[in-house]
Amino acid sequence: MTLSTISALSPLDGRYAGRLAPLRPLMSEYGLMHRRVQVEVEWFIALSDAGFTEFKPLSEASRGYLRGLVLRFAEADANAIKDIERTTNHDVKAVEYWLKAKFKGHPELEAAGEFVHFACTSEDINNTSHALMLKGARADVLLPALDKVIATLRGMAHGLADLPMLSRTHGQTASPTTVGKEIANVVARLTAARARIADVKLLAKMNGAVGNYNAHLAAYPAHDWQAFSRIVVEERLGLTFNPYTIQIEPHDYMAELFDAITRANTILIDWSRDVWGYISLGYFKQKLKDGEVGSSTMPHKVNPIDFENAEGNFGIASALLTHLSQKLPVSRWQRDLTDSTVLRNMGVALGYAVLGLDSLAKGLGKLEVNRAALAADLDGAWEVMAEAIQTVMRRHGLPEPYEQLKAFTRGQPMTRELMLGFIEKLDLPADEKARLLAMTPASYTGLATTLAGRI
Repeated sequence: MTLSTISALSPLDGRYAGRLAPLRPLMSEYGLMHRRVQVEVEWFIALSDAGFTEFKPLSEASRGYLRGLVLRFAEADANAIKDIERTTNHDVKAVEYWLKAKFKGHPELEAAGEFVHFACTSEDINNTSHALMLKGARADVLLPALDKVIATLRGMAHGLADLPMLSRTHGQTASPTTVGKEIANVVARLTAARARIADVKLLAKMNGAVGNYNAHLAAYPAHDWQAFSRIVVEERLGLTFNPYTIQIEPHDYMAELFDAITRANTILIDWSRDVWGYISLGYFKQKLKDGEVGSSTMPHKVNPIDFENAEGNFGIASALLTHLSQKLPVSRWQRDLTDSTVLRNMGVALGYAVLGLDSLAKGLGKLEVNRAALAADLDGAWEVMAEAIQTVMRRHGLPEPYEQLKAFTRGQPMTRELMLGFIEKLDLPADEKARLLAMTPASYTGLATTLAGRI
């Protein structure tokens, strides 16, 4: 069987391949090779600027040629590296040999060929490459997808700020809110979660086989290798330098990043389930699409599939991200290889998170508010006014207000007429009684409109 979207083992590269196209060049093996080439090139150029007698500063032409290899890196280049790896059985060494082969016909570069990968362990290249991959995925794919959902929800919060809705604490009728305020709650949570994701510093190291610059100092004992490595990591690669590591960068920042994404996923699962419930209650309708089928046997069905897909994909993403965050910071002694195979699944974990965001965005785009259902639900729940009435009674010193309302309303069918009749009998100032009589479940929403409007 040929490999295609229909035969792929992972649905990310099969059924959902088209929806994850922006992530693929960043988080695939191709993306890893691309960043390895970038790191090797920047290390090589930086070495030429270090003041070593044996390696003079490269000409602008050579610098441009080398950085052009990064800029124009293509699938054919990645395949060429894979061909070399079949001989070396070592992926990073294959990148080194590929880069040296690109020096042919460029005398200045050929003369300095042994400064490619100079004093580096494979993890110097890999950890920086992984950080660059995550940097690109976070900035170019994940955060924009999250921002799209937040912007849509914020627009809904503002547009529906004053639309009253019955709350359902414990699944039971409760004090009214507004549709916009409930959405504003989600916006506030997601905005905080987004900040946590964006604020994680992406760390990297270039300090040799066990983090001590052993080989570096063997070759150039007088050189300040710590300062040099910091310059490469921070100024040339745009990452944050980690001065204390074993052979591997310890991946604590990755755990922090993946945990932050998991927190956002949890919020989005919570929201997906709530919307699913609101659709079930009839608070929201879904726009119809010609030709779409909701059930193979029940023609009437319009299922909330986008929210169900979102929930499922966020769950898979969080399961993988949690494993990554728990496993990656653990390494036996100065290095073991268990992180290597796990790190190759970063794109899978992020892929499911992005897929969840895409499904959620699709679902939100189909929603239509059912104002009639919201109004009918409120009008059928006059018992929720008991909270307002007993609280006003407390203010004015009436006896046992909570107990009176409990006996009057709990487990009893309640109508507007019954509730107004109860209010009429209360020994309250006339203006207070008039204010209570004018209240309805639809007007009893507190500061919900104000809170939703300023999110």
